[in-house]
Amino acid sequence: MAEEESASTSYTEDDFYCPICQEVFKTPVRVAACQHVFCRKCFLTAMKESRIHCPLCRGNVTRRERACPERALDLETIMRSFPGNCRCCSQRVELYRMRQHYKTCEKYQDEFGVATPASSFQLSPDSVGNSNNEASASENAEAFQEEEDNVSPPDQPTFDCPLCEEVNMTRQRLLDHCNSSHRGHVVPVICPICLSLPWGDPTQLTRNFVSHLNQRHQFDYGDFVNLQLDEETQYQIAIEESFHVNI
Repeated sequence: MAEEESASTSYTEDDFYCPICQEVFKTPVRVAACQHVFCRKCFLTAMKESRIHCPLCRGNVTRRERACPERALDLETIMRSFPGNCRCCSQRVELYRMRQHYKTCEKYQDEFGVATPASSFQLSPDSVGNSNNEASASENAEAFQEEEDNVSPPDQPTFDCPLCEEVNMTRQRLLDHCNSSHRGHVVPVICPICLSLPWGDPTQLTRNFVSHLNQRHQFDYGDFVNLQLDEETQYQIAIEESFHVNI
């Protein structure tokens, strides 16, 4: 307990705000190389734009981080006991509850309106880097066309096929691709969809990947579970919503 208190005193409230959406962190993730922290959703959206660069310093981001960034659990722990001031009513609220507070704060609603997801931001050309150094014009055109073909929301994750060179596929496209191209391939691989989930194990091998896809990934987990929230927050929301259910 003493160690947690000493660790929290080394932070200021500004240290818990995402540099992209400018809001309190929501499921913070940390880039290993530069140690910069972002909301998980902000980071994944930025990766669709910059591909391999940190959204803040243009540092390199590993391929695994782009699909499954490491959660900054130390910051999540501190946010549970670190109070901050609501920017509108000045009420003191633990930082991990701040976003929930904004949904009920009348002064915040009057000034900013309903809080919106932080996915609709634009990255400056400098944050993306020099495209001439990173990829040829044809590669950029192919990547753009591939995204158009996917017709997926900006926050929908994409995956690389572990059995071939196909990349940036939605869950459904990966499923269709493997059923048509790899039906007879029985090779132990790591499932990229499982790896992208908060509970994903990077050492877990799937012996029959195509069969695994058909049995486990016929739907998107995000349709049923909010992957941006930790378990305790989801538990609290479920309890609150249960009071409004008519039995």
